[in-house]
Parts: sequence; C-alpha cells; structure tokens
Amino acid sequence: MPPPPAAAPSADGHAAHASHTGAVALLLNVAHAIDHLMLLVFATAVSAIAVDFGIGRWEDLMPFAAGAFVLFGIGSLPAGRLGDHWGRRAMMLVFFFGIGLSSFVVAATQSPWQMAIALTVMGAFSSIYHPVGIPMLVQTADRPGRVIGVNGLAGNLGIAAAALLTGFLVKYFGWRTAFVVPGLISIACGVAFMLLAPREHTAPSKRAPKQVDLPRATLARVFLVLTMTSTCGALIFNFTTNGNGELLRERFTAITQDPATLGALLAALYAVASLAQVVVGRLIDRVPLKRLFLGIVLMQIPLFALAARAEGWTLYAFALGFMVFVFGAIPFTDALIVRYVDDRMRSRVAGVRLAVSFGISALAVWLLGPVVKASGFDFLLMLLAVIAACSAVAILGLPEQAPKTLPAPERAA
Repeated sequence: MPPPPAAAPSADGHAAHASHTGAVALLLNVAHAIDHLMLLVFATAVSAIAVDFGIGRWEDLMPFAAGAFVLFGIGSLPAGRLGDHWGRRAMMLVFFFGIGLSSFVVAATQSPWQMAIALTVMGAFSSIYHPVGIPMLVQTADRPGRVIGVNGLAGNLGIAAAALLTGFLVKYFGWRTAFVVPGLISIACGVAFMLLAPREHTAPSKRAPKQVDLPRATLARVFLVLTMTSTCGALIFNFTTNGNGELLRERFTAITQDPATLGALLAALYAVASLAQVVVGRLIDRVPLKRLFLGIVLMQIPLFALAARAEGWTLYAFALGFMVFVFGAIPFTDALIVRYVDDRMRSRVAGVRLAVSFGISALAVWLLGPVVKASGFDFLLMLLAVIAACSAVAILGLPEQAPKTLPAPERAA
C-alpha cells in the first residue's frame, strides 16, 4: 500500500501532520494498548513462569520484573527529549519494532536473571509511548479530553487483552507464546505506521507557534502537583494491575484455579473499568478539571478499604469499583499537560514527569510480592487507600482557573 501524499509544509513545518488520518490515529491508540499489554504479560503469567523456572512461590519471582518498570519510568526522560528534538514519528517506529523484538528475547529466556535483563530492555522501549505517542495524538486536537479518553480506553483494553490473551495462551501454548504473539502484532503495526504516518518536516521543539500562556511560577506549581498525583496514581496502577490476578486467585478460589477463567474475569474487569476513561475524557472538556479530578480520586479511598476484607463475588464487585476510579483518574495527567504546557515542549515535560512518577512507582512491582507475602492483600489494599488520600491532598494545589489558550496558526489561517 503506497503512503499517502504528504501535505505541503507550512512555515513552521506543522501542516505535514496537522491532522492525522484515521488510520494513523488508530495505530497510535493500538500502540497504547500494546504498551500496557506487554508490560503485564509477565504479571499475568508469573505463576506459570515460576513453575517452569523451578521457583516455589510467585512472590519470589515478581521482583525480577522491577527493572522493566524502572526503565519504563526513567527511559521516558530521553524518549521525551528525542521526541521533541528528533521527531515523534521516528520515535514511534523505534517503539513498535523495539517492543516486538525485545518480546522475542523475553520468550527465549531460561532463568530468572535472564528474564530480568530481557524485561528491562523491553521496559526501555515501552518508555517511549507515553511522552511521544500521546503528545503526537493530541497536538492538534480541538477536544483533547475526548481524544485522551479514547486513548486511555485503548491503553486499558490492552490491560484487559493481557489478561485474556495471556491466560488463553498460557493454558494452551505455554507462557513463551504469550510474549511472542503480541510481539508479532507490534512489528506488524510498526510496518503499517511506517507506510501511513506522514514524515515530520520540523521537529516539535523548532516550531514557532505558542498556544499556552502561563507564568513560570504557575507552571512550576502545576508540574509539582502533576508529579505528585501521577506518582501516587502510578503506584496504585502498578499495585492493582500487577496484583489483581493473584488477589482474585487467593480470594476467589472457587472459580479462579483455571488460568483461562482467571484471565477472562480480569479481562472483563479491565474492559468495563476502561469505559470510565471515555466518560472522563468527555467530562474534562466540560467540567472544571480540578473538581472532577478530586472527586474521582476521593472515590478510590472507601472502595480500597471495603475490598480489604471482601471475598468472592463481593470482592470482584469492589475490585470493579476501585478499578473504574483508578482508570478514571488516568486521563488527568495528560489533560493537565495539554492544558498547561505548549506543544513544543510537551514530550519533554511528559518525559520528566514520567521519569519521576514511573521510576518511583516501579517500587510497587518490586514490593508487591514481599508485601503480600509478609502482610497479605488486606494490608496492601489499605495502603492503596492511604496513597489515594495523599493524591487527593496534592490535587488541592491545582490552580482554580485554566490558563489562556492562544489559537494555533493553522487554525487561524
């Protein structure tokens, strides 16, 4: 399929990619799904991998995945810088092909330490998407909340797919296939993106227009709140998405002994909860952001506390409830960047934010097994309620009023 003709570049080189085709936008959303899917295959298959590697308890194997999440965080810093200064299209090609090839390496590992190294490499490629793919998707959006909401839905459907696809592949073909299949999908998407995405004539950092007018002191305040809330949110996200499978396995023993059944339950949980992002995305364009963000985070606190003592279908209902609000809080970090940061530096700001928040939240993956082994899931869920409360306090520091937004030249022309 021949690539579409590129648009003539404007003075700032922006017109070549001012409006993505539906196919390119679809591939950017699929990339978000692949990103989250690949990072959670290990957590979903950890029990089977532990048996294959001769390790008695899954909790003892879980810390070996921490490197992937550390690189997922700190790798965002150079990825964001390269996205702004080199180009977002080029970085997305590195993402697609890097994820695919590294997943094959993970599938070939024979020991926990080999697995740790391979997962860490895959985490480095995974770090590219959030500071590069999302700014590329929203850079000319008239309704960024809606775009971010749909993109968030895609990412969390990737989490659901990780549970469903991994459970099925582990049961019928083995855990190694669970890495190979999505790796092949990523490479196929990379080829399609290379053919369909128009080339960038000017790197984002070199474009002339300024769309956001914000004093430096206010920007620093927003960045601090953004970093604190995204760190808390990432901790909660990592603890829940990496731990929900074993939580259900422990407290829903009547029907979760079969990997495929457990995967289906998790997939349904994440698929339903993911719809919250679409709703929140639409609300972001209509409702004061600070009030909406605070309300969603506050709802997490009682749901975590109630889930701490629940079992069976009651636990599943509470898990669905807290995941709705965990996923519902995700669009706000990207919405804050779109609202308060000019497009010329969004990838760098996102990269710094992600490096701090995801770097710290990688501790969740390292600590998940030891914390559950020492204190149980009831303690973990109460800890998540405390983290959500800290996030709510940080949100109070957001400005009450949104900044002035200046029209982009391609819209004013």
